[in-house]
Amino acid sequence: MSLASSPAPLVAPPGATPRHVAIIMDGNRRWAQARGLPVALGHKAGAEAARRATEAAVEQGVEWLTLFAFSSENWLRPADEITGLMGLLRFYLRSEVAALVRDGVRLRVIGERARFGPELVREMERAEELTANGTRLNLTVAMSYGARAEILAAARAAAAAAAAGRLEPAGLDEAGFAAHLATAGMPDPDLIIRTSGEQRLSNFLLWQAAYAEFVFQDVLWPDFGAGHLADALQQYAQRERRYGARVG
Repeated sequence: MSLASSPAPLVAPPGATPRHVAIIMDGNRRWAQARGLPVALGHKAGAEAARRATEAAVEQGVEWLTLFAFSSENWLRPADEITGLMGLLRFYLRSEVAALVRDGVRLRVIGERARFGPELVREMERAEELTANGTRLNLTVAMSYGARAEILAAARAAAAAAAAGRLEPAGLDEAGFAAHLATAGMPDPDLIIRTSGEQRLSNFLLWQAAYAEFVFQDVLWPDFGAGHLADALQQYAQRERRYGARVG
């Protein structure tokens, strides 16, 4: 949905705010290419949009925000783009922590951290430690993340627990399995937003998205702002969530 002709108000209807919003941030490369700019500048603009989305989520009263920043498949991109992304990640991990602490945002990173190397892993851990007392928003950033790999790792962990005698397979339920996922302790997303006009999950939160509502917006991620989030929240407020149950 495009907001070009009718910008949404910056505040969603009261009492209708989803507890957990997840966003597939798509369109950095196309945004840069449309402007004749290097892809690196598209990613930089995308990082600024992530900041705006976080601030808007705090203002809207969202408790949990999960941003899909870098998929496990993104490692296949050109080496110079990967290098630029790692530098950008390092810069924002260092420069944004103070603002996150000030705004009461707790940061958590999920995904295959080891692939980023020890220096960036230390930066992630440092940012998580410094923001650990944030209570206004739980911000989760998915980095080198893929839902199929996450589910496979959880299955292996459950199998290992069963083999060690710590788990009775017949007693394993959905909640017990979810405890092995990277998102353990987090509520499932109520609303998933994807930008750039694409309409697919792209291996994001496949287990957790079972009953999520979806909003697809025809805006490239670097142009995403508070109005786009408010528009998505308004659409969510108009949905009737049934969780598979028949009504009427």
